Amino acid sequence: MGPDFTYQTSHFRGDKNLLVGAWGLAMGRSDLHAGDRTSAGFKIDYPNDLWDISLKYRRIGDAFDPSLGFVPRPGVHLANLSYTWQPRPKHPIGPLHIRQCFWENELSYVAGLAGGWQSYEYFMAPVNCRLESGDRFEFNIVPTGERLTEPFQVADGVAIPTGSYDFRRFRLEGGLAAKRKFSAQATWWFGGFYDGWLDQYELTASWKPAPLLILELTGEHAVGRMPEGHFVQDAVGTRIRLNVSPDAQLTSLVQYDNESESFGTNTRLSWSFSPLGDLFVVYNHNMRTRDPLTLRRGLTFESNQLSLKLQYAFRY
Repeated sequence: MGPDFTYQTSHFRGDKNLLVGAWGLAMGRSDLHAGDRTSAGFKIDYPNDLWDISLKYRRIGDAFDPSLGFVPRPGVHLANLSYTWQPRPKHPIGPLHIRQCFWENELSYVAGLAGGWQSYEYFMAPVNCRLESGDRFEFNIVPTGERLTEPFQVADGVAIPTGSYDFRRFRLEGGLAAKRKFSAQATWWFGGFYDGWLDQYELTASWKPAPLLILELTGEHAVGRMPEGHFVQDAVGTRIRLNVSPDAQLTSLVQYDNESESFGTNTRLSWSFSPLGDLFVVYNHNMRTRDPLTLRRGLTFESNQLSLKLQYAFRY
């Protein structure tokens, strides 16, 4: 339990948005170990068209482990500062008719309660523009630091030893507007990765053959070259979205990755049968391409799950 306070206005300095919030939590449970069982934080957010600025801070006790909710990391200070300048050019820049640019800067920092940094990341976008057509292109630089207190396994047979690591990642990305009948986005992450080098190629494509039907294809190919060993990881997937009506949607996802050598399917039906009620039916089915016991190739059943959720709001 704990207090939660939020103040929000759209009239700051005349017509600007501003949000200020603070919260605190304390918890207890018989099976927790001794330590700090509290957590607190605050947020200052200035989300506006030309400037978007945000400051967030969280302090999480080393024994804070609630039965409900998600704790990113116990026993830490987490701070995040972001500011983005988002101008709208009045005239074309060369041959480009740019609708808006986003010069982003975001710093994330994690430190232990007793002091000493654990990780940091500085995401910057010296180039990030959206054209009048809706198409976009972006280039990012991401200096990153991690301090590992135990070996980190990034792939089968490849584990990064403990220690402090500082490396720099880069990203090139371009995408076609989602309004098009066929849209796509291509991403290339490259640069240092702990004590080695990692290339990641990502491609997503979407085709809308009819207003009620959307077909999506995703693929990722990662190649790591580390002193501890080289690895290649692939993941591919396809999604079908059928909008039966404005109140009912059917979505089916099929995905495969070579790390676990498994196929996974997720099919979900969502139906808003009234303004106050929703029904969700979810079915998951997983299969392996190699039996983990006999190591024989071929599709073998692994697991399945059927979930049903019904929610309804009562007004009084």
